Amino acid sequence: QVQLVESGGGLVQPGDSLRLSCAASGSSFSGYSVGWFRQAPGLEREFVAAFRWSGGNKWYADSVKGRADFTRDFAKNTLYLHLNNLNPEDTAIYYCATGRPIQSTVARVGSYYTWGRGTAVTVSS
Repeated sequence: QVQLVESGGGLVQPGDSLRLSCAASGSSFSGYSVGWFRQAPGLEREFVAAFRWSGGNKWYADSVKGRADFTRDFAKNTLYLHLNNLNPEDTAIYYCATGRPIQSTVARVGSYYTWGRGTAVTVSS
């Protein structure tokens, strides 16, 4: 069974960039889509972006469109989410998850069945 570990979060200033990592062990990402979600205190978990490992399809929430992109390391079985021009509204715990959603369900929490524990991102001056 695949296990996911996120890393790369931290305290950054507005305008900074971060690279969040989602590393898989126990299985590869092949055949899965990897979704990134975030949850701020008191709010529901929301979709950030998703990447289909086989095919490279990408989806982004409007809140990060133009500021986010993906890269991957096949040897490390790791997907990276790059977030640029961060602002305080990006403050949240970021989670990666795997699933096999169809395009119309890629932003749904329920489309993913394996989740990491998250990495915290705080954007503050």
